[in-house]
Amino acid sequence: MSFPAMQPSVQQRRALRRALNLQAAQQLKPPPRLTVSEWADRERRLSAEASAEPGRWVTARNEPMRGVMDAVSEPDVEQVVVMSSSQVGKSEVLNNVIGFHIDQDPAPILLVQPILDTAEAYSKDRIAPMLRDTPALARRVPEARSRDSGNTLLHKVFPGGHLTLAGANSPASLASRPIRVVLCDEVDRYPLSAGAEGDPVSLAKKRAATFWNRKVILTSTPTIKGFSRIEAAWEESDQRRFFVACPHCNEEQHLVWAQVRWPDGKPHEALYCCVAEGCGALWDDASRWRAIRKGHWKATAPFRGIAGFHLNQLYSPWARLGEIAAEFLQAKRSPETLKTFINTVLGEAWEDQGQRVSGSDLVARLEDWGDKAPASVLCVTCGVDVQDNRLEVERVGWGLHDESWSLDHQIWYGDPSAPGVWQQLDDYLREPTATADGRQLPVKATAVDSGGHHTQAVYRFCRARFGRRVYAIKGVAGQGRPVWPKRARRAKQGGALLFAVGVDAAKDSIMARLRIAEPGPGFCHFPVGREPDYLEQFGAETKVTKKVRGFPQISWVKREGVRNEAIDLRVYAFAALQALNVNWSRVQARLDTRFAPAPKVPDRPAPTLPPRDEEPPMPRPAAPPRVPARRAGRRRSVSSFMTG
Repeated sequence: MSFPAMQPSVQQRRALRRALNLQAAQQLKPPPRLTVSEWADRERRLSAEASAEPGRWVTARNEPMRGVMDAVSEPDVEQVVVMSSSQVGKSEVLNNVIGFHIDQDPAPILLVQPILDTAEAYSKDRIAPMLRDTPALARRVPEARSRDSGNTLLHKVFPGGHLTLAGANSPASLASRPIRVVLCDEVDRYPLSAGAEGDPVSLAKKRAATFWNRKVILTSTPTIKGFSRIEAAWEESDQRRFFVACPHCNEEQHLVWAQVRWPDGKPHEALYCCVAEGCGALWDDASRWRAIRKGHWKATAPFRGIAGFHLNQLYSPWARLGEIAAEFLQAKRSPETLKTFINTVLGEAWEDQGQRVSGSDLVARLEDWGDKAPASVLCVTCGVDVQDNRLEVERVGWGLHDESWSLDHQIWYGDPSAPGVWQQLDDYLREPTATADGRQLPVKATAVDSGGHHTQAVYRFCRARFGRRVYAIKGVAGQGRPVWPKRARRAKQGGALLFAVGVDAAKDSIMARLRIAEPGPGFCHFPVGREPDYLEQFGAETKVTKKVRGFPQISWVKREGVRNEAIDLRVYAFAALQALNVNWSRVQARLDTRFAPAPKVPDRPAPTLPPRDEEPPMPRPAAPPRVPARRAGRRRSVSSFMTG
């Protein structure tokens, strides 16, 4: 039995036609004309694991970021440069630019991190939560669980474009495909060259060369003046600064560290002082934040297609002046921590105040502390230099905040390929250092240079004494290399562990400390009787600037006709200290506890005797003391072995 085909009614056909027309109109409708900040306020959601303030994004919460984001939407801006301190929101700006282009203006996007591992971590910690928790993005980027989604850890596909994450150390990921939106994060941490291909920033920019509407965004905290990528890019921009009006005189000004004032010894009472003549009003944190919410960006240089923005932590809605002032007082104790403060808090490049020290200046400040080390010495390390006809060693005492004392300098002449000089060194390293307050400090770590003609002898000596922290090291030049490596490598011959020491970073630290004029954190003490020739060797090297693949690079070079064993010995002893990874705050706490005066015990009242006709109660036998079980393999911390 057959049934006649069901035909839709006229009303049904009209309803279907209207639905199809509406769907087609929705597909052909252009996206709304939004700026990046408007899109973020409308669509962006902050994730709990990636933000201290999860929920809807509100640009007004961090007003200076509005101008940075909207510069990406300006048609005549090809490049955006953000030179800033840390923790002002520049990473979220990059995330908002990515989200805007996924949802509103699809395009191929490239996000470059300093190394590939950082790119993978950024994808997991920042990109994935944003795509998951922002509805406008979740419906456009398929989940990675889908086999045909095209969504991997470093590559996200969406209608009309894709997002690729790359490391500046990976030339293949920088040169694989054309890109319209290039985002380079923390460019001052990039290597000089991506493999053998050249500057990573230039490689990334070339990916966008064929797009007329390309956008390039560079962000970073600066590093060293004259060698900072972000500083050089900002100087080519229109150099925009964020101006705010004084709540009292209405004078517009951009916030600078020199105007932060506080009473002596009370950094937590810090206030901001207006720069206007005749005003000098002091702003508290609330006044500063209100002024920032009403501020605006102003260019201070001609515009040539590059919009540049500079921000320091004074503009952060999460930073209090008192906290910044207290951090400054801690940072100025040593050149390294002060450099970090200048870079990461003020968002400015560090300018080295000198490259050499004078031996005559060191001779003029020799001290007489007798035959025992000063009581301030808490730890002892040694550095050993191996020459063709001798071994040289310096014994260095270290105090709080890396204050140092050159305790001893010895030379043993002999053939390092024979056991004689090595036996003298072994006996020397076993000798403890007596301090003025009666302590006996052992040598806690020793670094022995293996870069000469007696490498195998060094390996044999250090391998047998590795348990005493006698390390075979090799100095490796290069900016950005840490003083002490995260891990050692096994030597091809001899089986010893070899540690690659970043000598440029070590020399930078030591030279900066030698220029400190007053005893205290970082100051270097030398004893009377130390040879003037030895002290002159600290000025044997100077910094030179070379062009490496078109980019300036600093290196230390020995001057002709002068010896430099003294600076090498101090580098090795300093590297040995870094191997210990001393927690000076914990050391100070232990010292405060150990040498604190004993609390006064109140006098106990005399016991009351019972009457003669009453028997005193029998005392209970005391329970034997509990002896805690000792954990197998438990080791004492560095702070404990230094203080007792």
